[in-house]
Amino acid sequence: MIRWSTLFGPVEAPAVARPERDLLPRDGAGERWLGGVIAVLCFVACLAGLGALAADRAAGGWARELRGEATVQVRPGVGETGDAAAARAAEALAGVTGVDEAAAMDRATAEKLLTPWMGEAALEDLPLPHLVVVRLDEAAPASALVLGRALAEAGIDATVDDHSLWRGEVERSATTVTVLAIAAFLALAGATGSAIVHAVRAGVEARRAVIETLSLSGATDAAIAWLFQRRFALLALFGGAAGTGVALALAGLVRFLGGGEGLTPALPLAWTDLLLLSPMPVVAATVALVAARLAAGRALARLGGSGSAR
Repeated sequence: MIRWSTLFGPVEAPAVARPERDLLPRDGAGERWLGGVIAVLCFVACLAGLGALAADRAAGGWARELRGEATVQVRPGVGETGDAAAARAAEALAGVTGVDEAAAMDRATAEKLLTPWMGEAALEDLPLPHLVVVRLDEAAPASALVLGRALAEAGIDATVDDHSLWRGEVERSATTVTVLAIAAFLALAGATGSAIVHAVRAGVEARRAVIETLSLSGATDAAIAWLFQRRFALLALFGGAAGTGVALALAGLVRFLGGGEGLTPALPLAWTDLLLLSPMPVVAATVALVAARLAAGRALARLGGSGSAR
């Protein structure tokens, strides 16, 4: 028996396949995973950049403090106490050009500085050196040679330490951290480019038939390569924005909770650091643009050579 609804009921239209709007499939060559990899790489690159900026700022502050001070160890003469010799040395150095202030360090201050390293019990009967702390002029600081000559003229037996050795170590450490951060950034950029090159090659191979058809229709290799460039540059831009956004949010939280010193005085953060790293998505997109151009050009040239051989 034939039902009425069978003859005159609504007729379902057959499903029509939607034509692809892009040359590349929407998830060709694992683009979602590639975007995630780019986001992670940008996140790590931002953390490396923040670490380098913070380390350079901390080292610069330590170097300025060391450059602005000098320490004098005084050895008392015969019949002279250490405190008296230190006071006499401070008086002699206070009038030297390039010295802002010179003050003898008392035993209580010296014990306070040594307690974290040696403990209180070990300092009770321990003889401590007699020191003079010299604050130098920031514009034109007096050199160790000038300070030593002034002490010699006053007849004081003393040794001057201008902290040049420690300052050099701090500056070299900052330079090392900066170089390592640059190397890490270059390595991450290379990894991003390598991943994009692999994805572009896979995309060219996946769309070989379409590319050959476009080439026969008059499309140039540059026009076809631009499709790959635009696709992967946008992918890197969005992935880089995601990774950079997470890194900057984390750094902003650390800066907000820890203040100018961040979580530790050894790695102080500033709000300007976040601004300096904000162009990271554009850098990622530029790397992707160049890598996609090189990879697409070579892949298309190889594809054209194999097609002409056939």
